[in-house]
Amino acid sequence: MIAIIKYNAGNIKSVQNALTRLGYKSTITDDPAELNKADKVIFPGVGEASSAMHYLKERGLDNTIKSLKQPVLGICLGLQLMCRFSEEANTGCLGIFDTDVRLFPPVDKIPHMGWNNFLTMRGDLFQGMSVNDDVYYVHSYYAEISSCTSATCDYILPFSAAMNRDNFYATQFHPEKSAEAGEKILKNFLEL
Repeated sequence: MIAIIKYNAGNIKSVQNALTRLGYKSTITDDPAELNKADKVIFPGVGEASSAMHYLKERGLDNTIKSLKQPVLGICLGLQLMCRFSEEANTGCLGIFDTDVRLFPPVDKIPHMGWNNFLTMRGDLFQGMSVNDDVYYVHSYYAEISSCTSATCDYILPFSAAMNRDNFYATQFHPEKSAEAGEKILKNFLEL
């Protein structure tokens, strides 16, 4: 079973629809017991960091997510909440990735919205892919590059396009909206 974490963030149904197109069944849940027994967990989202963290803490999902042993994929806000801290409302996050989330400097159009390729990439999510593959972004905040960074992108400055630590994977871009490249990334994750 694939569990998609429900935490009052947007874009969750888009992820479920992408999984259905790939032939996978999934359930949307905020039940820690269901998350613990799932084969794979996806932590997607579009929203605001502090209210999302409040929802997670209120239901004990913050501790549940950090303790998961199966493959977990964070998407967009999911990636940001898996980091240590977000400048968005000065929010303490989950700390799975030992890096901070910053607001892009106001020297260009924010949010970073649209298609962009990679500067670098490595790891299981990117098997059979090229740095020239384009993926779709919508974000005003970015995760700094760290030892957990598995792919980088450049918009105003280089940032973590994807991250990985142990069983935790995350993408700043939206694979569910990234056409064939996104489907490949989701499939790579689901076949881990």
